[in-house]
Amino acid sequence: MSSPDLQLGPGQTAPVQQRAYYRPASLDNPRSPRRRAGIPNFEKFAWLFMRFSGIALVFLAIGHLFIMLMWDNGVYRIDFNYVAQRWASPFWQVWDLLLLWLAQLHGGNGIRTIIDDYSRKNITRFWLNALLTVSMVFTLMLGTYVLMTFNPNVS
Repeated sequence: MSSPDLQLGPGQTAPVQQRAYYRPASLDNPRSPRRRAGIPNFEKFAWLFMRFSGIALVFLAIGHLFIMLMWDNGVYRIDFNYVAQRWASPFWQVWDLLLLWLAQLHGGNGIRTIIDDYSRKNITRFWLNALLTVSMVFTLMLGTYVLMTFNPNVS
């Protein structure tokens, strides 16, 4: 039942006709074996950023939730005037700005990693990363603009 084409000696592997993108990842066929051009050690710095930003986000988010939900009357006191008083203080502006930027960059870096792991074609990876970058820049710029130019004296 064996043909001469399939008889391989010890240590020989079967020839591959062409690259198949539907093959599952394995040790002999990893999904991302290529060396990336660009910033050297970028993945190391991205990995470190995820760890440090995650620690900072835990404290920022728990502090935010505690102040918004449990301090004084909790959610019953939150209205436009409360936000205006809160954002009048540079401390709370910096707090919310750090929360916005760290959460957005942390989440974007996580999604970038998922895109790199699961997109099989380079063109798909490129367009998904481009869409992610555009949406992140738009959200960060809009959020920063609102936070920095907030006017509590709107009539």
